[in-house]
Amino acid sequence: MLLYLVLTFLVAFMVFLGELSIGKITQKDAVNAFSDLAKSNKKAWGFAGFFMIGAILIVCFYSVVIGWILKYIYSSFFALPNSVSEAGDLFGNLLTKDLLSQIICFSIVFFMIFWVVSKGIKSGIEKMNVWMMPSLFILLILMLLYSFTFDGFVKAFSFLFKPDFSVLFVEDKLNIKLILDALGLSFFSLSMGVCVVLTYAASLPENINVIKSTLSIIFINILVGIMMGLIVFTFVFEYGANASEQGPGLIFVSLMSLFSNLGIIGNILAIAFFIALLFAGLTSAVSMIEPFAFYLINKFGISRKLALIYIGIFVYIMGIFCILGFNNEYSSIFTFFDKSIFDILDYLTSNILMPLSAIITCIFVGFFVEVNKLKTLFIPYMGEFGFKIWLLFIRFICPIVILIIMLENLGLTKYLKSMFF
Repeated sequence: MLLYLVLTFLVAFMVFLGELSIGKITQKDAVNAFSDLAKSNKKAWGFAGFFMIGAILIVCFYSVVIGWILKYIYSSFFALPNSVSEAGDLFGNLLTKDLLSQIICFSIVFFMIFWVVSKGIKSGIEKMNVWMMPSLFILLILMLLYSFTFDGFVKAFSFLFKPDFSVLFVEDKLNIKLILDALGLSFFSLSMGVCVVLTYAASLPENINVIKSTLSIIFINILVGIMMGLIVFTFVFEYGANASEQGPGLIFVSLMSLFSNLGIIGNILAIAFFIALLFAGLTSAVSMIEPFAFYLINKFGISRKLALIYIGIFVYIMGIFCILGFNNEYSSIFTFFDKSIFDILDYLTSNILMPLSAIITCIFVGFFVEVNKLKTLFIPYMGEFGFKIWLLFIRFICPIVILIIMLENLGLTKYLKSMFF
């Protein structure tokens, strides 16, 4: 949590403003924005905009996860698993055997996402967020208030907010994976490194306070994460589950088995919790489709619906491949280098494309964009001194920090050390 907060404000916040500036100044799609804003090598810099493909790759496997959530909303109306082992068997069966349920739920999610994006930013994405985001907050607040009544809430609060600096080191070495996880979470939750911020910045009103807006986005993001964490770990500690469990194992196994301890209230709570997750997932997914759709519309002069058909065919096929990669009958066909397509897409986007895109964005904004254009955008809201600090971070500190973490995670720093030392 502490690493996440530090990296969010010292790295992600700075890079977020950099990506935002590209879209806000040009008001164009990612490829044309990089190309038009570059002082030199305009055509070459245009290729940087194609990192938006990372967003499409994320949607391919992310919509599969949202499909799981949809399945669990349905399941929560009926019987809940009575033990962790039973919950584990149910989730395992869903992934490895129940191919039909996965495909149906993924298909429903897929059509929901693309239907919303087909309506455009104002009529589709914005309207969905207008009612989904308040609904998400209401559900989280109600669940958080209910969690106050449990003894596990105090333990959950301590677990999340009491620092444990020992986890920063593994065998007397800095835990780079932990740092990259925190940085990846920060980037992923803010939809950075895949040109989403750039694309939506192109639609911002003329006189908007970009600093205030960015801080609002970050604080809301952090607030939702903290609320969700407190709710989840309250029940984890209340019923003695494994607090070190992560990802799907925590949500779809441990938590589901804990809800059953509450009787009918557990069913209601499970439904509310997974609906909140569904809302959070859908609002993120629709945002990631828009950058590439915006580019196709501008580049080839095609309709929004036709652009979404092209994108949709790719996303749907890859999503089905992700599902088949878990299934017992087909997993061997869709496994490469001992990794499923789901895991490959996850690793490629989180560990390579997003941090690499952030580094290129920093270099581009810091050295290849006219400083006067950046001053005009930022100085009215952060002042001359604040602008100099931000420029220092975007030029040197942020790209170096991200590069070191990225290379260490990929295991490449040992080769660099052997070359230079």
